[in-house]
Amino acid sequence: MTNNELHRFRAILTASVAELEHLIRQRDGITIERSADLLEEVQAASERALAVSNLDREFNKLRNARAALRRIQDGSFGTCQQCDEDIHPKRLAAVPWAQFCIRCQDAADRNPEEIQTVAHFPESRRMDLEVPDAVQRPVRKAA
Repeated sequence: MTNNELHRFRAILTASVAELEHLIRQRDGITIERSADLLEEVQAASERALAVSNLDREFNKLRNARAALRRIQDGSFGTCQQCDEDIHPKRLAAVPWAQFCIRCQDAADRNPEEIQTVAHFPESRRMDLEVPDAVQRPVRKAA
């Protein structure tokens, strides 16, 4: 991949990160408001569930875009994280944060166990997959 292509993808990803960071700050749709009308409560709960789903999707895009920027920095951008083959430029144009070639992505979509687990990733790539400490649930100790 040429330096011009890398600069173009860096600019696209940086703009995506900025837009997604702005979007995930808007959490008005997930506030819980009580209503005396049961039908309004059900509708509000449905709208809240949709807002949470959208927020989750945007957060995943943000995480993937940040991971792609790190891959640009470490020189692995455009290379499939599973098979080490080049990711086709048309795929990167459509999904700039793609971490797998189309063949490996198809395999992952059909059978997620085929893709390597976190333990098989190098430390520099492992942080792309880990859940932040603030999101992890506390572990209960056996009595």
